[in-house]
Amino acid sequence: MHIPDGFVNAPVSIAGGVVAVAGLALCSRNLGPSLRDRDIPLAGLAAAFFLVLEAPIFPIGVGTGGHLLGGTLAVALLGPWLGPVVISVVLVVQALFAGDGGVTALGVNAVNMALIPALVGYPLILGLRKVLPKTKLWAAIACGLAGFVSVTAGSVLYSLEYAVGGATSVPATTVAVTTIGTYTVIAVFEGLVTGLIVAALLRLRPDLVRVGRHLSRASA
Repeated sequence: MHIPDGFVNAPVSIAGGVVAVAGLALCSRNLGPSLRDRDIPLAGLAAAFFLVLEAPIFPIGVGTGGHLLGGTLAVALLGPWLGPVVISVVLVVQALFAGDGGVTALGVNAVNMALIPALVGYPLILGLRKVLPKTKLWAAIACGLAGFVSVTAGSVLYSLEYAVGGATSVPATTVAVTTIGTYTVIAVFEGLVTGLIVAALLRLRPDLVRVGRHLSRASA
């Protein structure tokens, strides 16, 4: 879902940059009160893990492909403030050193892949926590469902951005069908991977899962 240079026009790229800067500034401003001592080394490890997680490209359909994103997993482990910052750092590294996503489209990509999980995935996890049984299994399922929804929402936003400011000759309908179709399948894998990793951590190191704090309180 990385938008390359020249795929959307300057107004959309600039608008994405403004929204991304504002969103990340808000995240940075709220980091202090929510930051735990273990979060800094965990953020570094998470960034490296997400770089590896996003490396495999899955061919789906004719001439299309996609990869896992990890945004919802980031906010599940690190919270809605640190999670987007970590994913944004990963996006910068990918754009500068791996050629994955354009430098001029960094803002748009950050909105789609770093901020959407915090705006959509994290509130969905919190909402599901209120209605689902307070067990580790259901907490992992909630994270998996949020991962699916976040990726799908990101693909829809990607398609809308191209429809508004597409800068290539590819029809917007083609981009929408290809992107949403591809990432709906990717979203299933994203949800499974997110749920499985959260389930494993809740069993082995529940202190590393920020969205699992309610479980220890419920047990107490």
